[in-house]
Amino acid sequence: MASGDFCSPGEGMEILQQVCSKQLPPCNLSKEDLLQNPYFSKLLLNLSQHVDESGLSLTLAKKQAQAWKEVRLHKTTWLRSEILHRVIQELLVDYYVKMQDTNVTSEDKKDFVWMRARLQQEVEEQLKKKCFTLLCYYDPNSDADSETVKAAKVWKLAEVLVGEQQQCQDAKSQQKEQMLLLEKKSATYSQVLLRCLTLLQRLLQEHRLKTQSELDRINAQYLEVKCSAMILKLRMEELKILSDTYTVEKVEVHRLIRDRLEGAIHLQEQDMEKSRQVLNSYEVLGEEFDRLVKEYTVLKQATENKRWALLEFNKAYH
Repeated sequence: MASGDFCSPGEGMEILQQVCSKQLPPCNLSKEDLLQNPYFSKLLLNLSQHVDESGLSLTLAKKQAQAWKEVRLHKTTWLRSEILHRVIQELLVDYYVKMQDTNVTSEDKKDFVWMRARLQQEVEEQLKKKCFTLLCYYDPNSDADSETVKAAKVWKLAEVLVGEQQQCQDAKSQQKEQMLLLEKKSATYSQVLLRCLTLLQRLLQEHRLKTQSELDRINAQYLEVKCSAMILKLRMEELKILSDTYTVEKVEVHRLIRDRLEGAIHLQEQDMEKSRQVLNSYEVLGEEFDRLVKEYTVLKQATENKRWALLEFNKAYH
């Protein structure tokens, strides 16, 4: 890469995303961060040329690969010696148990030389049994096969296991990549969610004052309607109480009494009008006028009493 080159918004950005996800520790850098820091983007690209996917430098990665190769070689050599040692130990233990058996004759107890001569063959037989046991554990259907078929399968078993191991490692690598991608998407979704919440909060603050007056008006109308409904309900209860208190017969009697009182009041008012005219005619008189005034006062008092009785009756009726 030239010293003056910078990552472009297109291809360079994609390369940087791959570098951050595979060769470098997860940075959770967004595209905006990389575009705003071009020198840091250039540093990441230059750094990716000197490290492998594990993050080690190429020199250290090469040395590590050679070290692991030597470790596997020594491990293989050690495992061979360990397997032979354990097989021989098992054979010796079996032979020792056999020697302790009371049914063994003295001739059988002098078979140590014969046992040493047959050691290689016995070890081979023991290893073959263990290989067949491992094969049947891996593939239970192989238990019914012949020894020839089992031997052929055992010969390929190591290659099969290596292939499956490689598949497991590939699956783990893919899982790691998916986890990194998931972490990246989670970080992106979190940022988007925060921006959405900020926008929502701003919209609420802007429109809250506009909608508050409308809500107050609607609440006032609701309270007004509710108050009117309560008044109507009280009036209905009042009418219900009156209807339960006064029957049709009582109402008819009250109507007759009211008509009579109204008729009496009407007659009394006519008498008052006549008395007023007489008073106007005899206003110039002396003692006679006083007498007429007293009669007028008595008539007026009687009229007022009857009017009061009618008013109280109307109150009681309604």
